[in-house]
Amino acid sequence: MRNKHLILLAHLFLTTVIFGQEIIYELEKDIPYYPVTDQKLDSYLRERCKLDVYFPKDTTGVSTVVWFHGGGLEFGEKHIPAGLMEKGIIVVSVNYRLHPKVKQPTYIEDAAAAVAWTFKNIKKFNGTAGKIFITGHSAGGYLASMVGLDASYLKKYDIDANDIAGLIPFSGHTITHFTVRKERGIAGTQPIVDKYAPLYHVRNDAPPMLLITGNRELELLGRYEENAYFYRMMKVLEHPDVELMELDGYGHDMVYPAIPLLLDFVSKHEL
Repeated sequence: MRNKHLILLAHLFLTTVIFGQEIIYELEKDIPYYPVTDQKLDSYLRERCKLDVYFPKDTTGVSTVVWFHGGGLEFGEKHIPAGLMEKGIIVVSVNYRLHPKVKQPTYIEDAAAAVAWTFKNIKKFNGTAGKIFITGHSAGGYLASMVGLDASYLKKYDIDANDIAGLIPFSGHTITHFTVRKERGIAGTQPIVDKYAPLYHVRNDAPPMLLITGNRELELLGRYEENAYFYRMMKVLEHPDVELMELDGYGHDMVYPAIPLLLDFVSKHEL
């Protein structure tokens, strides 16, 4: 609740001390990530396709974490996870269009547009395009994986998906998302692997990856197992940098304990 109150302001300043230096943070909210021409053509795009940027004001060249919220591709709102605040990094938090007002691949396209916007604009917020990490929880983890693995979404913006510094999906589908299946009249218990599945796009030249799930007995149906299979297929392809972590004692709501793992991954993979 405290975090929800903090992000109500258009510009938020927080301070912390890192290595003896006072760091000032600023939050800029509701920045459109599509061009004005697209906004004029679609009122729902104009409403939903916005992002917030939380950044250390006087520190340059820092890493950026793009965060996609969860909610089954049907609900949810952008927010800055409390565990990512005052950590010396930039956080870009993204809203995207939702089912049933849109269907696949619109929400994936929105995620790609937001990532492309980040690559092209993060320098204005003291970041660098060489240190952009993509993450999110549940549906957000699925979107992070799809944008990073199916390079066609970012290619539209002349961005190479392999320039992403790392992908860190939190409890994300690696098979085709259950909402995508629902749009086709397919039961949630029927697994599908097609072009809307991260598993379909496994490749050994993908960005470094850290897969994090809750405990296999506490997680959503098959969520650990599909991540484990994705991990194994990446290893079969000899991907040089992929990890899988299962958080014992936690189910699908595993964001808080996973964030330190994310931060450690970012620290190890900064260029």
